Amino acid sequence: MSARTRVREALIHAMERDDFSHCGGDFYARGHIRNISKVLGLDPEAMVHEYDELHGGVPLPVRAASVFQADKPINIRERRSPNWTMAMGVALAILVVFGVVKMMGGEETPTADIRPAKKSAAPHSAHARPLAGGQRRAGAALAPKQGEVVLQITARRPSWLDVKDSAGRRLFSGRMTAGQASVWRAQKALKVTFGDAGAFSVRMNGVDLGVPGSGGEVLKHSYKASKS
Repeated sequence: MSARTRVREALIHAMERDDFSHCGGDFYARGHIRNISKVLGLDPEAMVHEYDELHGGVPLPVRAASVFQADKPINIRERRSPNWTMAMGVALAILVVFGVVKMMGGEETPTADIRPAKKSAAPHSAHARPLAGGQRRAGAALAPKQGEVVLQITARRPSWLDVKDSAGRRLFSGRMTAGQASVWRAQKALKVTFGDAGAFSVRMNGVDLGVPGSGGEVLKHSYKASKS
């Protein structure tokens, strides 16, 4: 019987003497009774019912709420108001990063009035009026005089630009919009800092130099006049 039911032989002998104290509790005792009843060909439920009658009756059902009731009440977090301190900290960090970028690229202080070239204007208009700091509107004559550098810079997308002459005088510093083009001329050389080298195209003394660098690259370049 022990081999067929996997119930220890000593436990079977104890159950035959109505001693269920070694079963480990009523739950296990009922399981052993069911196994032995099946092997003996008896009704397992009837035998379990008889056991319950002889040992205090059928156990009362246990409510799930009493089993899973938490020892401590669960506090639901109240909805918090916005964390303004964190928001102010993030805003301050953004301002600091923006300030560092401006310091690295140069102060953005426009010194000349840049106006987008009108599409109807001729490429070499004889009526182009010089602007402050040696700047001319795009479309002005690009033919350089002896020892002079003439740059036409066109913004392919919005970006920042800084232009100085060979003596270090700032001719322009500011942001150009997409499609905007301007011309600068100076003796000996022009020094240009591109906030985004891939955002501009350059013509020097009428020669197309293309894009000065890759997108997102901060580039400083000096354009010098020909010695001939």
